[in-house]
Amino acid sequence: MTDSSTADATADSYTIREELPDPETFAALRDAADMPPRSPEGIEQGLPNSVYGVIVVHEPTGETVGMGRIVGDGGTVYQISDMVVHPDHQRQGLGTRIMTQLESYLESEAPPQAYVNLIADVDGFYESFGYEETQPASKGMYRRIE
Repeated sequence: MTDSSTADATADSYTIREELPDPETFAALRDAADMPPRSPEGIEQGLPNSVYGVIVVHEPTGETVGMGRIVGDGGTVYQISDMVVHPDHQRQGLGTRIMTQLESYLESEAPPQAYVNLIADVDGFYESFGYEETQPASKGMYRRIE
């Protein structure tokens, strides 16, 4: 069992920064978390078009160990995307810290009645932020360009 001073020390060793990862870190984090790869061209083109993003930096090493971003049109539709914490740094509340930062941005910047969506691959996590499944009213779909 971890005492609170150890938990606080662990939390203090990470910083959330309002910035996007560089393309190499973006690809490496997705790979480490077994997320589908994105092409280097797609990453180079897509990252600068993000609406907002954050990274998690492990202060002792300076390594970027987590990220999350919002994509969309900046007014009517937003999508939470590329939420990932490196497996070596999971189970320390970092995903919650990333989502809290993204949610704060949406609360302050998104106009009333904006639509926010995401593809969830962690049961129960996003529900705690107020997200709910769309079925049966609608269903999520995708198509990958090969």
